[in-house]
Amino acid sequence: MELRQLRYFVAIVDHGSLSRAARVLHIVQPALTQQIQALEEELGAMLLHRSAQGMQATDAGKLFYEHAQAILKQV
Repeated sequence: MELRQLRYFVAIVDHGSLSRAARVLHIVQPALTQQIQALEEELGAMLLHRSAQGMQATDAGKLFYEHAQAILKQV
C-alpha cells in the first residue's frame, strides 16, 4: 500500500466520481482505476461501489476512508 493510493482513494470518495478525481489529481482515469483495483486486491475488500450515478464507498470503504484520512493528516 502506498500513500499515493490513499490519496487517490480519498479523492474518489470526496468527489464521488472517478473522472472528477482523475481531473483533480491530474492523472488519467485508467491509471487511477488500476491503482484502486490494486488497493482493493491488496486489502481483499471492495472499497467502492460503482454505478451510473458515480462512486460511493462500501461499508468497508467507509471505514478505510476514515483511516486513510487520518493517515494522510499525519503525514
